[in-house]
Amino acid sequence: MNPWLIAFTVMLPTLITIVDTSVVNVSLDHIRGSLSATYDESTFAITAYLVSNAIIIPMAAWFSRLIGRRNFLVWSIVLFTVSSFLCGSAWSLQSLVVFRIIQGIGGGGLVPLSQSILLESFPREKHGMAMAIFGMGTMLGPILGPVLGGWITDTWSWRWIFYINIPIGILSVIMTMIVIKDPPYMKRQKMKIDYWGLSFLSVGLGSLQFVLDKGEREDWFASNLIVIFAVIAVVTLVLLLINEIYSERPIVDLRLFKDRTFTSGCIVMFFVFLNLFGSIVLLPVYLQSLMGYTAYDAGLVLGPGGIATLLVMPIVGKLVDKINPKGILFTGMAICAFSTYMMSLFNMQTDFWTFVWPRVLQGIGMGLTFIPLTTMTLSHIPKEEMTEASSLYNLIRNIGGSVGIAFTTTMLARRAQFHQSRLVEHLTPFDQTYQFYHNNIAAFLGSQGLPPNGADGLMYRELVGQSTALAFNDAFLAICFLMICVLPLVFLMKKSEAQGRPPTTSIEA
Repeated sequence: MNPWLIAFTVMLPTLITIVDTSVVNVSLDHIRGSLSATYDESTFAITAYLVSNAIIIPMAAWFSRLIGRRNFLVWSIVLFTVSSFLCGSAWSLQSLVVFRIIQGIGGGGLVPLSQSILLESFPREKHGMAMAIFGMGTMLGPILGPVLGGWITDTWSWRWIFYINIPIGILSVIMTMIVIKDPPYMKRQKMKIDYWGLSFLSVGLGSLQFVLDKGEREDWFASNLIVIFAVIAVVTLVLLLINEIYSERPIVDLRLFKDRTFTSGCIVMFFVFLNLFGSIVLLPVYLQSLMGYTAYDAGLVLGPGGIATLLVMPIVGKLVDKINPKGILFTGMAICAFSTYMMSLFNMQTDFWTFVWPRVLQGIGMGLTFIPLTTMTLSHIPKEEMTEASSLYNLIRNIGGSVGIAFTTTMLARRAQFHQSRLVEHLTPFDQTYQFYHNNIAAFLGSQGLPPNGADGLMYRELVGQSTALAFNDAFLAICFLMICVLPLVFLMKKSEAQGRPPTTSIEA
C-alpha cells in the first residue's frame, strides 16, 4: 500500500482529535450562556476531555493487542464521531461533560496509533519525512482549533464545532477500513486482562490531569479537593509502577525506559512541550490583558509562528534522513530557548512586530526540534513495540504541555503578587516622583471635569499592570532556563543506523 495514502488516512482523524483539544476554549462564553452555567463550571467541558484523553493514550498499545489495531482505530473514530454529535446536541452542561468524556476516550488512541502506523509504513531511512507529516498535523491542530472554533461559533453556533467532525469521521472510518491493514504482530490476541493495572492507570492519570488542570484555579494545596486528588494520583501511580513491573501482560510496558535514547527523548519532549504550551498560553493573555489587543489581533501575533513551523518541517524531514539529527535537534532547542528569552524582555511599550518575531523564531525552533527528536526517540524501536513506545511518548508529551500550563499560570499569579508588594512601597506621598505624577494626573482629570482624587486609582491600576508585566517576564525566563537545562540530554541520544546515510529503499516499497 502507498505510504502517502496511509499517511493521509491516519492523519485525518488525528487532526480533528487534536483540534478538539483546543477548539472549545474560545467558545466557553457561548456554551456557558447557552447551558446556564458559570465560567468555572463550563471549564469542565475542557477538563473532562483532557482527563479521559490522557487515560486512553498509554492504553492504545494494550487495546490494539486485545482487539486488533485496525479494529481499535476504527472503533476509536466511530466513538469520537458519535460523541461529537452528542456533544453538539447536549441539553445541559452535565450532559456535555459526559459526552466530552466519551469523546476523549474515542480520541485518546488516535495520535499514538497514527504515529506508530506512519513509522511502520515508511522505510526507516524515510522516518524523518514521516514525522514531518505527523508533526505538521499535530502542530496545525492547536493553530487551527481556536481560529476555526471562533469563526464557527460566531458564524453559526457553538454546537457546530462538534457537528463539523461528523463528515470527517465518516470519511476516516471508510478510508481506514480500506487502507489500513494489521501486521501479524498487531492482530487480535488472546490475553489475560490486567484489571489492577487498568484501574490504577485510569484513576492515577485521571487524578493527575485534574490536579494539573484545576490546581491554579483552586489555589493548589490550599484546596482540600486538590490535596485529595493529588494524594490519589501519587498513591495509584506508585501502585501502577509496582503492578506493571510484576505483571505478565502489563497495560504499560515500562521496560522501554531501559533504553537510554528513548528515556532521554521522552524527558526532552516533556520540557519542549512545557516550553511551547507555557509560552503560547502566556502570550495571548499578555496581549489581551495588558496591551489591549483583541482576540483576533492576538491570533495575528501567534499565527506566524505556526506557519513558520509548517514551512520548516518538510525541509527538516529531508535533512534528518541525510545528516546527523543531533545537531538539528540541539539547534532547534536552543532557538526555542532563545525565543522565550526574547519574550522575557517584553514591556508595556512593545510594538506589534516585536511580539511577532519571537513567535516566528519559536515556530522555526519547534520545526527543527520535533522531527529529529521524535525520529531519534522512536526509529530504533522494534516494530512490534512501536505502538507501546508511541503511546508512552505521546502521554509524556501531553503531560509536559499540561505541566507547562500549570507551571506558568501559577508562577504568573505568584510573581505578580511579589512584584506588586515591592512596587507598592513607592506609592507614598513622601516619594517625590510619586507626588509629581500624582499632581499632574489630578490636574489633568480636573481640567476634564473629573474628580481629581481619581489619580490614586489610575496610578494603582498602572502599578498592577507593571507588576503583572514583570511576572510575565519571570515566567518566560523560567521556561527558557528549563529548556537550557535539558540541552545536554541531546548528547545521550543515539541516532538510528538508518539516519545519516543515503536511502537505499524506495518510499513506494
